[in-house]
Amino acid sequence: MTLPPDLDTDAGALRAAMVKGLAGATADADADARCPVHPAWLAAAEKVPRHAFVPGFYLPADEPDAQGLTVWEPVTAKLDYGRWLAAAYSDATLITQFDGEKTDWERPAVRHGGAPTSSSTLPSLVLRMWSDADVVEGHTVLEVGTGTGYSTALACERLGSSHVSSVEVDAVRLEGAADALYGCGYTPALARADGLYGYWPEAWFDRIVAACSFRSVPPALLSQTRPGGKVLLPLSGWLYGNARVLLTAAGDGTAEGPLLPGTISFMPARAHAAPAYGNPSDWAAGLREEPPRSARHAPERLTAATEEAFHLRFLAQGAVPDAQLVTVDGAPHLIDVVSGSVATLTPDSGAWSVREGGPLKLWSRIEGLIDAFDAAGRPGPETFTLRVDDDGQRLLHARLPQLRLPQPVR
Repeated sequence: MTLPPDLDTDAGALRAAMVKGLAGATADADADARCPVHPAWLAAAEKVPRHAFVPGFYLPADEPDAQGLTVWEPVTAKLDYGRWLAAAYSDATLITQFDGEKTDWERPAVRHGGAPTSSSTLPSLVLRMWSDADVVEGHTVLEVGTGTGYSTALACERLGSSHVSSVEVDAVRLEGAADALYGCGYTPALARADGLYGYWPEAWFDRIVAACSFRSVPPALLSQTRPGGKVLLPLSGWLYGNARVLLTAAGDGTAEGPLLPGTISFMPARAHAAPAYGNPSDWAAGLREEPPRSARHAPERLTAATEEAFHLRFLAQGAVPDAQLVTVDGAPHLIDVVSGSVATLTPDSGAWSVREGGPLKLWSRIEGLIDAFDAAGRPGPETFTLRVDDDGQRLLHARLPQLRLPQPVR
């Protein structure tokens, strides 16, 4: 496809405006932010042409379709040059893949629904991740999740390509990222590999930064980090509660570090994605003979569009690590495919009733966690520490019982 001759000029102006906006947002950041974006990362963003890494992506239409599904419209320079370039230099996440499928960007089709499986993360978050990881010149870094390659290019621009390694499990995504990186003159070490196991050929690393989330800390990442080095990775679970942790590795497989503030979410590593649970009605059918009781806490404590609910959903995963939450006809269902347990909450005269079945009383466990959380004064994520040692992976707080992350895949 032939691109307009003024592309470099147009892109340069939009890129400068984007970076200026990011710099302003950094200056106005809340006082509780962990750290501002380092000026060196803003300088890198001034040079890296983001549009080269997103030749095609999807944007949501203004209205859903007749079935209520999001309508995803393909955007390329050929379809709409202005929209494509403006979006490429917006501080927005751009969806580049659904359901692990390869898109023919020469003849892309409108999509109805689907699960995003790759994206170009919004630039402000990419810069925040590199800054929060305390990356400086001279460091060797491993990026887990190459994606489009834009974040990789920023690291190469600041550190030099020889200091950067990046792994990606999806061969299609890696091929596109490699073409874009090499086309821009960046030559990091790239490999198709599962981020759960890092990348031993280039270890040890001063910093490891993940662009996908994990249910627990992969031991290989700690083993491949120099003593005193740091690992920044998002944590998530099957309730889709998210947090970020910055761990300092001791060099013997142990590590410790704080959760970081904010309500940031990433796509899960594919090996850590939630399993299919079948038909929720089938699960609920087994509860018909179970006596209901009044719920002490409403499901909104987990589902509300608030920072506290976002954080509490992450903590709840420590109480019910294998549970998933799905709402059907206004009734939330907790489904645990590992133990076979289920709980259903039903509106009841302005309150909620709950039925529970199986070996684990799922909602009762969550209620116990919420009780302890409230009694502790509803502490924010930055007051928690994650410790990884021979006793497992434990989320620690001075006024709360410890919560354990799932056993990691080895």
